[in-house]
Order: sequence, then structure tokens, then C-alpha cells
Amino acid sequence: MSTEIYRKLAHHLDNLPGGFPSTDSGVELRILRRLFTPEEATLALHLTLFPEESEVIAGRAEIAPDETARLLEQMARKGLIYSIQRGGGEPRYMANQYIIGIWEFSVNNLDPDLIRDMNEYAPTLFNEAWKVPQLRTIPVGRSLTPQHTTLPYEQAEALVRAQDRFVVAPCICRREHTMVDKGCDRPEETCLVFGTAADYYVRNGLGRVIDLEETLQILNTAEEAGFVLQPSNAKKAVNICLCCGCCCQVLKNIKRHPQPASLVSSPFVAAVDLDTCAGCGTCIDRCQMEALELEDDTVALDVDRCIGCGLCVPTCSTESIVLVRKPESEQPDVPQSMVEAAIKLGRARGKL
Repeated sequence: MSTEIYRKLAHHLDNLPGGFPSTDSGVELRILRRLFTPEEATLALHLTLFPEESEVIAGRAEIAPDETARLLEQMARKGLIYSIQRGGGEPRYMANQYIIGIWEFSVNNLDPDLIRDMNEYAPTLFNEAWKVPQLRTIPVGRSLTPQHTTLPYEQAEALVRAQDRFVVAPCICRREHTMVDKGCDRPEETCLVFGTAADYYVRNGLGRVIDLEETLQILNTAEEAGFVLQPSNAKKAVNICLCCGCCCQVLKNIKRHPQPASLVSSPFVAAVDLDTCAGCGTCIDRCQMEALELEDDTVALDVDRCIGCGLCVPTCSTESIVLVRKPESEQPDVPQSMVEAAIKLGRARGKL
């Protein structure tokens, strides 16, 4: 019975926009057993992408209302489902996709076995479910100049200043790598969350409240630490991830592709002036996608690997590297909201 319920849950999660594809090894079922009790898995099957009160879910699941309310709150606390609570009213609960969702919300529940299973599963997950990017790449602040024509949702500071609630949370990718002695020395508490998503993080002990000033200070560390800025793939962003190519599961799996630029949503690409390049190689160390290399004492750029993060620009002593906007036909269409982004992803996977 327990094996069957996890198979049903895996199928349920695979029908959500983010996907949860099956494998020959069954590692995805091992992950679900580690995260969900059989009772939680059974109840999770009755949640939809529409937020509902516990009494509604109890009626559909044919479980006693008190027990349903207890389980739902327990699952929300563990990050297995999503909850919304406005103005002290009754909480409403909805299904949570695995990526981006359940995995990131499991930051406080990691253990070596779960980390091992996730690293085994990640290539399948990204190869089969990453049909439309759930994150997009925007440049670090100093890589943009007044000469650039940018839209507000392409600028990290503008995205932040449009928010009214701020939370910072640990990066699950750097935390998991540190737990298995494969981490880097970059700071861990850097994931920025806004709005109703920030409320969820606070209610469930996943992050801490910060103010605008501290949020902007964290953004400023991106350039120094070599972080790629990845907000949610919508004009109305609910988060900004500060990612490193050595730990971030998204960047690691994108990097394995021969043309990482084809897998990201980014309006910019780097350009190199070979006449002024000093061949110092600083930009090569900064690049998270291995898009730059030295050839005959100057830097060669592989545009198919460049994701337009801008990390190479501010440390170029001769100002030989700049960001340029891609041709209009190559610029990504950014969904207006997370709902629109989810619909787009679901359609790309044939699930809507």
C-alpha cells in the first residue's frame, strides 16, 4: 500500500507545471518516502493549484476535518504544500510542485541520504521537466551602464524596491553541498523572498524578516561573491536567488548542456573587444558557465554558453567586456506573473 501511494503522489506531482518525471531506478519514490509520511502523501493527492480552506479539502479527501487541518499545517511547516493566510483569516492550502517548491522549502530538513538522492535525480528532473525556465538571469548591478536600455524587471534593485515585505533564507544548494563537504566559501543566507511568499517563509520558519536596506546590501554582495542573480521568471518577481555555478542545482545542470544560453531566460549577452583585452584572465574565473577562455593572450567568448549575468564586466580592468542586448527576436518573453509563468510551463510540458 505504501509503495502505491507514493507512485500516485509521484504521478500527481508530475501533472503539476514543474513536473516530477519517473526514473528506472525509482529514486523519485525514495525522495517522496523521505519527505512524506503515508498519511501526508494520501492527503497531498487531494490538493490542487487553487488555495482552499481545510474543510473543503477534508470533504474531498473524506478525512475528519480536525485531522485534515492538523496534517495540512504539518505539511505546510515541512514545505510539502503551500499555504496562504491573509489578515489573520483562515489559512488556505494548495499543492506545491517539487521544483521550484518542495525541494527549496526542505532547507531545514536536509540529511545526507536526501541530498544523495536529489543529486542522483537532478539530471533527470532538469532534462525532462525544465521545458521553460522557472528562473531568469539578470545582470549584476555594475555591469549595467546608463547607455543600457533596461526594463524594471531586468534590474535587481528595481525589482527589490517594488516590494514591501522582505525575507532572507538560506540557499538550499549551498547548504546541501556544505553538508556533504562539497560546499564553497560563499555566504549561505542569501535567498531573497518577497510578498506573500515572504509571509509563507516566516510562518514556517524558513527565513527571517529583513528591511529594504539589508536586502539591498545582500544584492551588493552578489558582485563581490560572484553570484548569478536569478529572480523568478515573471515581471512581478516573488524571489531572487543568488547562485554560484559550483553549488546551484539549476546552474550545474545548465552548465552540462553544450549551449547553456539556450536554456536560460536572459535579454543580454557579453561582448569582448579583442583590441583592448589585456589577457589577464580575471573574467575566466568569474564566469559561472565556462563561456570564456584564453586564446593567444586574449579572451575568447563562446556566446552559446554566455547567460548574460554580467559577472565578467565589472572586474575587467581594461573595460574590454560589456553586456549587449540580444536581437529582439532572441529576447525572451517574460510572463507577467507567477500564475502566467506556471501556465506557460504546464503547456510546454503538455500538462494543461
